[in-house]
Amino acid sequence: MPDVKAEIFKEKLIIIARGVPARTLTDAAAALIGAGVRLLESTFDHTLKNPIADNAEKIAALRRAFGDRLLVGAGTVLCEDEAQAAFDAGATYVIAPNTNPRVVARAKKLGMLAIPGAYTPTEICAAWELGADFVKLFPADDAGLHYLQNIRAPLPHIPLMVTGGINPATIPPFLSAGVACVGTGVTVLRRDLLERGDFAGIATLAKMHVDAVRLAQA
Repeated sequence: MPDVKAEIFKEKLIIIARGVPARTLTDAAAALIGAGVRLLESTFDHTLKNPIADNAEKIAALRRAFGDRLLVGAGTVLCEDEAQAAFDAGATYVIAPNTNPRVVARAKKLGMLAIPGAYTPTEICAAWELGADFVKLFPADDAGLHYLQNIRAPLPHIPLMVTGGINPATIPPFLSAGVACVGTGVTVLRRDLLERGDFAGIATLAKMHVDAVRLAQA
């Protein structure tokens, strides 16, 4: 199994599949891989009657289809049962908008990366002290780049993932500010493209994001 933490530091881009129907997720993932995407987060949908079964099926399907060519994580992981189900389905990391100590502990026990969400310096430090591998700053667009720069000044040792407002124009400044990685879904897995099966269009958008990361790295 690849070193997932090292891959996140290297690739710096996680595409978020939120509300993507199972029937189109595999095709969309293939388009992402073709565009150079390495990391995909499949989120739990808590509006469903059985979000665990729904996302576990999606994660398992992605693992069967792509193996280690795509490093699949679970998103919006709000409880221990979801972390366990994600692991059982083949996910290697869990991401959340909040910090639940029990989720972090379960992920670490299972050997998964834990990426809980936080917003303030106190929350970020608390998540890190629990054993987080990265801390997700969400929503980054509401916080703004200046807020992020102020956070990074006293806490440069804590690797941050930022989501919210991430697109090809904002990726370079966020990465230049020192974040470890960025995450976005709606700017790549657009609902209109998914609905009409325009996977070439999805690949084009994904490539723009990958290119923006490479520009920032250069």
